[in-house]
Amino acid sequence: MTLHMPPSGGVLAFPPVPRDPGFGVYVHWPFCAAKCPYCDFNSHVRQKPIDQDRYAAAFEREIAEAARRSPGETVTSIFLGGGTPSLMEPATVGRILDAIAERWTVADGAEVTLEANPSSVEATRFRGYRASGVNRVSLGVQALNDRDLRRLGRLHDVEQALGAIELARATFPRLSFDLIYARPEQTVAGWEAELTQAIDLAADHLSLYQLTIEEGTAFHALHKAGKLIVPDGELSADLYEATQSLTATRGLPAYEISNHAVPGAESRHNLTYWRYGLYAGIGPGAHGRMMGEDGRHAVANEPLPETWLKMVEAWDSGAITDELLTETEQADELLLMGLRLTEGIDLARWRRLTGRDIDPESEAELRAHGMVERIGPDRLRATPAGMLVLDAVVADLA
Repeated sequence: MTLHMPPSGGVLAFPPVPRDPGFGVYVHWPFCAAKCPYCDFNSHVRQKPIDQDRYAAAFEREIAEAARRSPGETVTSIFLGGGTPSLMEPATVGRILDAIAERWTVADGAEVTLEANPSSVEATRFRGYRASGVNRVSLGVQALNDRDLRRLGRLHDVEQALGAIELARATFPRLSFDLIYARPEQTVAGWEAELTQAIDLAADHLSLYQLTIEEGTAFHALHKAGKLIVPDGELSADLYEATQSLTATRGLPAYEISNHAVPGAESRHNLTYWRYGLYAGIGPGAHGRMMGEDGRHAVANEPLPETWLKMVEAWDSGAITDELLTETEQADELLLMGLRLTEGIDLARWRRLTGRDIDPESEAELRAHGMVERIGPDRLRATPAGMLVLDAVVADLA
């Protein structure tokens, strides 16, 4: 992708993002240096060094098997997530990307994203990732003050975060970083000041997530014991609305409930998910949506890294579930994913899956309450008010 650099103070110009969902490849690196107390992702801490050569060989085998199941696809995006993929050596990343290019056609200008934590960022490693083919990095910054970084269990401080952002901007054509809000003791004014700083640092994309208390995490136990107090529903809504307003004013409007970008700089890979495209899931705990002769399948891999490794070495796949989705299940997934987007869902595609229209009474009631709206005759989207209660909106429509 060619980026047209603006004059000082301007914004990057991007070509339009195609509407076709594309075909993505997600690669999961499950290892972290430490487990964050809010995290419920499939991530694991190991005291001994990881045998990266052995894991790279397993990734290669599972990629070959996934390509056998989905021949002829053109890969439009690759996402190396985790865990902490920036703990991988550049040579490991290179082997994975080479294996994908060997087994599928990779589109010219395909988006190749790697997640990185500021605590594991090194200039030589970043240059190695770039040389391997990574053209977009997503940094897990999470907060821009040291007190909250410590509270969130992060291993970096603000100085390291700022250094990582600067290095990423100098190394990669595209950059995103994450922040978590609705944190304990956070105010709207404090969040607006922090978000303003983040927008000044941002290149073209920000992911801004409300802190959620997930069962099984350390934060869940603290919250249940009354030792962790998070903003109530009203304050969380105020924080969300402040987020939407400030990012839109500064040229990074929301294109999805938690993601903001300069128009044209949206994450191609995540759009594949939200537009209900097909994607291969590679690695421990990875999920995929693959097309078979009998229809669309939901595939999920064994989450424990060591068990997944042995499975792939024995059978070329770490899949533990591979289920044919019914048309109703597909329609529900299309709603659940597509209504996260400000562009909404394609109702013609919904009708092709279900053979019917969205229930007119449910839609009419939601429209009367200002929860959904039509964009022309054949697209439906959630309104800003509907985004605040999206699960309920989806349940009513489904």
